Amino acid sequence: MGFLSEKRILITGLLSNRSIAYGVARACKEQGAALAFTYQGERFEQRVKDLASEFDSTIVLPCDVTVDSDIENLFSQLNKHWDSLDGLLHSIAYSPKEGLTGDFVNNVNRDTFQISNDITAYSFTALAKHAREMLKKAQGSLITLSYLGGERVVPNYNMAGVAKAALESTMRYMSYALGSDGIRVNAVSAGPIKTLASSGISDFSKILKHVADNAPLKRNITTTEVGNAVAFLFSNLASAITGEVLYVDAGYNIMASGLI
Repeated sequence: MGFLSEKRILITGLLSNRSIAYGVARACKEQGAALAFTYQGERFEQRVKDLASEFDSTIVLPCDVTVDSDIENLFSQLNKHWDSLDGLLHSIAYSPKEGLTGDFVNNVNRDTFQISNDITAYSFTALAKHAREMLKKAQGSLITLSYLGGERVVPNYNMAGVAKAALESTMRYMSYALGSDGIRVNAVSAGPIKTLASSGISDFSKILKHVADNAPLKRNITTTEVGNAVAFLFSNLASAITGEVLYVDAGYNIMASGLI
């Protein structure tokens, strides 16, 4: 029996077997958790259902986090399968293309700023608001995924970094607001990984090389390593941890050297 045996966990943001969400799902499943998944739009429905089947899950529900009624309906439908929720992974982020390259001041506009913060940061609070009662019953846990670009400048990460900063601050305020319900809220700041999302960042290969050359462990990380850290935070082993950012980046965050 694993340390997540009998736990029920909702995974958002699964798009492929290269997604960080996939690594989290795999780690949680290995530790005994039952999983449910969300997808955005009919375009991704079958893809997510196929991936969910790898984890013996048939609970795959639609949710567009920019639509409040979708979020409300997600938990209404999930409640028909489960009467409580032990964990929710928020693996959702988005910034328009113009927010991910070049001169930040010249390229970012009002729409890019609003869209990035809405989808990357506010969606975490919106999900928590509607999941609150299910999480309260299980004294559950919320975890979001962040990146060092939310704290320090990473060339071309631009608007995504500003949104991650908002997300991390949101996580701390949520941890305080939900603490009296026994709900824990944390973030995992993962090192750079080749995913569908990261492919939109200009010169991403340079970031990977720089981290591998300069991190204390002299390498990049894997989705499995991020998944293991998230599984730990979902578990009772982390019962007194809330409001924290856990770095899974081969130690790169401690270094003084900047990206070149």
